[in-house]
Amino acid sequence: MRILLVEDDHQTADYIRNGFSQSGLACDVVDDGREAMLRAADEDFDVAVVDRMLPGLDGLSLVKSLRAAGVSTPVLFLTSIGGVDDRVEGLEAGGDDYLVKPFAFSELLARVNALLRRPAAIAEKSRLRVHDLEMDLIRRRVTRAGQDIDLQPKEFTLLETLMEHEGRVLTKTMLLERVWNFHFDPKTSVVETHISRLRSKIDKPFDAPLLHTVRNLGYSLHAPR
Repeated sequence: MRILLVEDDHQTADYIRNGFSQSGLACDVVDDGREAMLRAADEDFDVAVVDRMLPGLDGLSLVKSLRAAGVSTPVLFLTSIGGVDDRVEGLEAGGDDYLVKPFAFSELLARVNALLRRPAAIAEKSRLRVHDLEMDLIRRRVTRAGQDIDLQPKEFTLLETLMEHEGRVLTKTMLLERVWNFHFDPKTSVVETHISRLRSKIDKPFDAPLLHTVRNLGYSLHAPR
């Protein structure tokens, strides 16, 4: 198991890393929010433990950005900011748990272990499949007819949304809300642009199209009919 610890207090970071190591858990330490975002987006971690007060990019913005990019790594906020409203804010930003400093390492370890057990409960949703298009949600890998398809984070989230609603028509408004978290029309062609890019990757190299434009309604992903 691999933990990403985002903590800029080096003494605290060393204490936690040593504790995880003694418990048999590998721990990578990052002390900057922007670096943490790059690491979490590009590498596979089982849990991230994140402080809220960080240089470069604060912890709250870090987690919001990761969730917007489709990164589903469980996040535990570990911070001295402990008011009720602060906890709610952290959870609503995409955090899975919240622990306030000062803390007992035994409690931190118990909470991390609880998050590590979660994938077993959702194993049945670790893969999505439409016809010969497959998505591995754990490894964040997409293939069609056995061929790897390289997707950018937003393209991955868009495709995931379409695959989860196989056969249904999703409007531009629905996609803006679910993929970009926009609850208004940004007056841009962001949806159309990403649909075009996605179609060029999952459809054009293959015989049968899966991604369809439903005129005046939206978009639908389904097997050939």
